[in-house]
Amino acid sequence: MLYGAGMSLLIQPADLAQLLHGERPPAVLDVRWQLGRSDGHEQYLAAHIPGAVYVDLDSELAGHGHATGGRHPLPTAAELQRAARRWGLRTGQPVVVHDAAGNGAAARAWWLLRWAGITDVRLLDGGLHAWQTAGLDVASGEELPPPGDVVVDVERGPDGERGHLPTLSMADVAAAAREGVLLDARAGERYRGETEPIDPRAGHIPGAISAPTTENLDEAGRFLSADTLRQRFAALGVEGHAVAVYCGSGVTAAHQIAAMAAAGYDPARIALYPGSWSQWSNHPELPAATGPEPG
Repeated sequence: MLYGAGMSLLIQPADLAQLLHGERPPAVLDVRWQLGRSDGHEQYLAAHIPGAVYVDLDSELAGHGHATGGRHPLPTAAELQRAARRWGLRTGQPVVVHDAAGNGAAARAWWLLRWAGITDVRLLDGGLHAWQTAGLDVASGEELPPPGDVVVDVERGPDGERGHLPTLSMADVAAAAREGVLLDARAGERYRGETEPIDPRAGHIPGAISAPTTENLDEAGRFLSADTLRQRFAALGVEGHAVAVYCGSGVTAAHQIAAMAAAGYDPARIALYPGSWSQWSNHPELPAATGPEPG
């Protein structure tokens, strides 16, 4: 399952600054979003990387529907293309995404763009904090680039749109846990069912293994080394198995896939369950396990 130098998906602040002053500057997307907070845009207006465009996770990186479909379902290809063109993305242009909280939200944009067939997408390691710590300039106010021309490349199948990265439906998840490895990217206390701050039931999908995304990062919010991440995921039992990931609503699960890609695993072989616990827990007929074991 290992496929090479996974850390190439990360870019460091000094390297991004150099590219922004080069002949082919990347588009920079600022995806500041945190559960329970609504001030991401205000934070962006106060200070952001020069040229960065604000991306609203709730309205541009997620679809909308009934709670039984999950809190952050994937947008349609048409919705994503419309948003990406608003961000100014152009065909063949490199893209760098970041946030200000360990890239937990930015990874959703990374995953969606990769799903949409856009391959040159990187995460700014450490996000805005790393940029500012490096003493690099910030700007204020809104950045409004000319509309882009990027094309979202997905196929329409009998069960919905199929992108370049795999997904699982609710009907597929139980089999994924039985036949492979299903990772739960939420905090350990939510996995164990000790607390549930937002979804209707506590616990986890039976058979899932607890793998909090916070353990992918160091104290500064940067990804751990590729070797350390590989050791982490090997200890979780992913070697030689089909792997799927879920979280609360499909956001931090993308961060888990990014961490596995940084460790050298092929993201095209790791399935995301977009509905995640927010969908599963809204179906009372489905089982839930509690405690520290998969169950």
